[in-house]
Amino acid sequence: MPSDIIQWFPGHMAKTRRLITENLPNVDLVIEVLDARIPYSSKNPELRRLVGQKPMLTILSKSSLADPQAGKIWEEYYRSSGRRAVFTDCVTGFGMNTLAQTVEEMMAEKRAKYESKGMSGRTLKAMIVGIPNVGKSSLINKISGGKSAKVENRPGVTLTKQWVSTNVGLDLLDMPGVLWPKFEDQVVGENLAITGAIKDDIIDLERIAYALVGRLRALYPNLLAERYKLGDLSQYDDLDDWDLFQVIGRKRGFLISGGEVNTERCARALVDEFRSAKIGRITLERPLKKEKKAPVETPDEEKSDG
Repeated sequence: MPSDIIQWFPGHMAKTRRLITENLPNVDLVIEVLDARIPYSSKNPELRRLVGQKPMLTILSKSSLADPQAGKIWEEYYRSSGRRAVFTDCVTGFGMNTLAQTVEEMMAEKRAKYESKGMSGRTLKAMIVGIPNVGKSSLINKISGGKSAKVENRPGVTLTKQWVSTNVGLDLLDMPGVLWPKFEDQVVGENLAITGAIKDDIIDLERIAYALVGRLRALYPNLLAERYKLGDLSQYDDLDDWDLFQVIGRKRGFLISGGEVNTERCARALVDEFRSAKIGRITLERPLKKEKKAPVETPDEEKSDG
């Protein structure tokens, strides 16, 4: 089975780190956009250090693709840890009103400070950051009322910083998507690849699909079985995840001459159907007490089949 190590740190990523540090003095707020399906893995562990004491707001995007029950668990996690977080979705508009209200609450003291200095008309500024393909540009376009930021469903589209006016009382500085230099936990690298934060053409998609089967088997067995007509998954208990991946390929008829599974085609189908939520609304991670690595499984009481 595929077993390559995922590492990726293009040169423009180092440039983005410098841009963040250089532009911090020009903003009042830092907004980090995470993928609601992988809140741990899509969070850049370097960002808090780079930002320092600057106020930070976490936005979890693509909520319509994520498990709503898992979302409630994450909401409570952020609330209990005293962090401001808003779940949003740019396709449905979910969370946009909450986002505007949260920004106003967080910036109330700053606005009052400017007003006390006779600067009541001053526009507040925020830097928006996040990993590639997490949905920053879609979010900016949603709250700016127009196509102000270039949007494509692939990582690495925004390569330079740009200022955008919005309808939530902020001017936004859109920064290029940035990954951290090294994935110390391969689970994180796999999750980023599964959701599309890493370009498909530089990874082994079969290895990623195999990892996805393992995640779905552990977290959403009913959704996996239903989508691929597997029946009772317990009949495959003696098979590892790679063998189950092959079973899925046969069920879908992805065969080549000699009756072997076309693993490349099967991998593409699995990953595409996850990303489009055709398998179901899925969140691959749950909160841990300590943010050391991305979890693969949830405790039994938190498991969900969708």
